Amino acid sequence: MKKYLTLTEASELIGKSKETLRRWDREGKLLAVREPISNYRVYRRKEVETLFADFLSNNIQEIESNYVEPDNEYKVLELFAGAGGLAVGMEKAGLKCVALNEIDKWACETLRKNRPNWEVLEGDIKAFDFKKYYNKVDVVTGGFPCQAFSYAGKKLGLADARGTLFYEFARVVKEVNPPICIGENVRGLLSHENGKTLQGMISILDEIGYNVVPVQVLKAINYKVPQKRERLILVGIRKDINAIYEYPKPYKKIYNLKDALKKGELYNSNVPKSEGATYPQSKKVVLDMVPQKGYWRDLPLKIQKEFMGGSFYLGGGKTGIARRIGWDEPCLTLTCSPAQKQTERCHPEETRPFTVREYARIQTFPDDWEFEGSMAQQYKQIGNAVPVNLGKEVGFSIVKFLNQYYSKLKFK
Repeated sequence: MKKYLTLTEASELIGKSKETLRRWDREGKLLAVREPISNYRVYRRKEVETLFADFLSNNIQEIESNYVEPDNEYKVLELFAGAGGLAVGMEKAGLKCVALNEIDKWACETLRKNRPNWEVLEGDIKAFDFKKYYNKVDVVTGGFPCQAFSYAGKKLGLADARGTLFYEFARVVKEVNPPICIGENVRGLLSHENGKTLQGMISILDEIGYNVVPVQVLKAINYKVPQKRERLILVGIRKDINAIYEYPKPYKKIYNLKDALKKGELYNSNVPKSEGATYPQSKKVVLDMVPQKGYWRDLPLKIQKEFMGGSFYLGGGKTGIARRIGWDEPCLTLTCSPAQKQTERCHPEETRPFTVREYARIQTFPDDWEFEGSMAQQYKQIGNAVPVNLGKEVGFSIVKFLNQYYSKLKFK
């Protein structure tokens, strides 16, 4: 096991941003040192792991479950639905999916194949009118892509967002008028355009009648997902409602790759066999030398230089390159293409990328959820998905909010 961790590795291990680690270094809380060979600024693994243990014990309480039973039949309309990760999670939380919009042909085929009773609205969201759902849906959800706006004035309004997919998300929310709306995106939205994009989204929701709950980034590993994936959650509550929304509480137990692929708490059988991508022989020869939890820096120096080329001399950890995942750690965030050079996710024991079904397990899809299209299309659908278990926990938080809201309505 490596004695030192790069900034990126330390950030991933303790779930804190690189900026936080740099600040801690300045404050003397976690000091970086110079790595003897490369002279890079690195962290002593022992110190980071000690901090990680403290962080877990201090910040995350042991909870049994976020489960809450719906008091009524709650309906969800999902936008940018993809292959159904969030929708399946919502379903597991007891919410009824009335319709889903998705532009990708193969993702739509996946949704229809698995849930023939779902209304799948295939095509560009701009082409659909959602007014028929006015006051008939309890929550609108959507993983809208992050796009910049044109900042015409001091306060960004709905008109300024026209042409972006967030505009369409807001348009649908306005047409449907649900008590609550949930948007999800990548962590990078926090800093996109120096935070102006997110502030613009908040001001647009404010304009259409929704107060935004303080934004949080949820770490999938805290919600029974064996993967270091993060999703930013944007929650809007209609302004006439005084019920309080609370994010799902994180679990203390972290699940690892072994929990995803072997019989255990998460699954009652080993991962089913399925097709999967392969590495070119030249890459396989190199990755054969990488130990579990290792990456390109664990290769002999001569091989490092040959494999990395000019980037060997550049700064940064590049920890995703030639990366072999260990059984006893959560997987790094899955991408849409399992064999691309910058983001290798090599199997712990066999020198190959994860198969389609292994990918699905790491995203906590049920084994009976089938994906349509070519193997590349299936990887893309799974890699883009919200992890099902994360969606389920967010679903419980929505049910809890709606139970509170409707119970207050009864006594008015």
